[in-house]
Amino acid sequence: MNEWRPSADITALGRRAQLLSEIRQFFAARGVLEVDTPLLASAPVTDPNIEAITAQSPSGEGQMYLQTSPEFAMKRLLAAGSGPIYQICKAFRRGERGRRHNPEFTMLEWYRPGMSLDALIDEVVAVITLASGSVDVALLTYQKVFELHCHLNPHTASLAELKVCARRHLDLGFDSDDRDLWLQLLMSLVVEPALDPAQISIVYDFPETQAALAKIAVNGDGHPVARRFEAFFAGMELANGYDELRDANELVRRIGDDHRRRGLSGQDLPPIDRYLLKAMPCLPECTGVAIGFDRLVMIACKAERIDQVIAFPLERV
Repeated sequence: MNEWRPSADITALGRRAQLLSEIRQFFAARGVLEVDTPLLASAPVTDPNIEAITAQSPSGEGQMYLQTSPEFAMKRLLAAGSGPIYQICKAFRRGERGRRHNPEFTMLEWYRPGMSLDALIDEVVAVITLASGSVDVALLTYQKVFELHCHLNPHTASLAELKVCARRHLDLGFDSDDRDLWLQLLMSLVVEPALDPAQISIVYDFPETQAALAKIAVNGDGHPVARRFEAFFAGMELANGYDELRDANELVRRIGDDHRRRGLSGQDLPPIDRYLLKAMPCLPECTGVAIGFDRLVMIACKAERIDQVIAFPLERV
C-alpha cells in the first residue's frame, strides 16, 4: 500500500541535505574544486570484486557502463591540471543489495595533488567526524589487525594456514587456491567485526596483491605493501584511500592480472579505459579517497539500514 512512499523519513532526508552542505563547505574552505563527470562510461573498473551495470549505447551500437566510481574521469581532470578536486555523485554496482548496500548509491571522492597519505588520512577523519562528532582514532597496519584477530602474519602465512584460520572461524563449503580470496574473507568476516565500533579505525599497508590502483612500497619488516588504507567506524567500512599509481605500464599489467582472474572465475572481461592510459603520464603525484556518503548519513542518523537514509531504494524505483 505504501510502496510509493520514500523508505527514509523526512527528518533523515533533512540531515542528509545538511551533511551534503557541510561537506561542500569543508572542501570550499580548503580550496578544493567541486567537479561533475559523466555517469556513463565506455570502460568500467576491471577489479574482479566489482561488477558494473551495463547500458545500451545511445547510438544503439555497443554497450556502455554506469560508473562504479568517478575515479577514471577525475584522474583525467587531474592530468589536465585541475588541481585538488572532489565530487559527490551517483555510482552503481551490480549485485550489491543488503542492509548497507543499494546498487545505486552516493559516493564522495576526492584527490589531493602533492598531499601525503598521512595528511589525507587526517582529512578523511575530519570528514567522518562531520557525521559522527568527535571520536577516538586508531591507526593500525593490516599486519597488526591480522595478528590481533587471526593470530597470523598475513604477509608470511601460507595458503594452508590461511585456510585453517578461516575454517576455524567460519562455516565454509568451498575451497580455492586464491590466496587473496582467503585474506579478503578473513578481513571482512573476522577482522572487521572485531574492530572497535566506537572509534575510527584506519587500517593501512595492505598486501601488494591488493594494491588495486595504489603504489607499492616496502614496510619496516621488508615486506612489499600497498600504499593504501581503509577507514572503519560503527561496524562499517567507510573509506578506501590510495597513494595513487602513476605508472601506465604497471596499470596495464594489473588490468591484465584482473582479466586473468576474471577469466578463471567466468566473469566478463571489461574493456580497458584507453583515455585513462593516455592521461597517466600527465597524472601528478597525488593521493585520493572514496567514501560511501550514504554510510556517513547512516552514522549521522544512527541508522541501521541504508534504506533509512535514501529516498527510494532499488525496490521502490
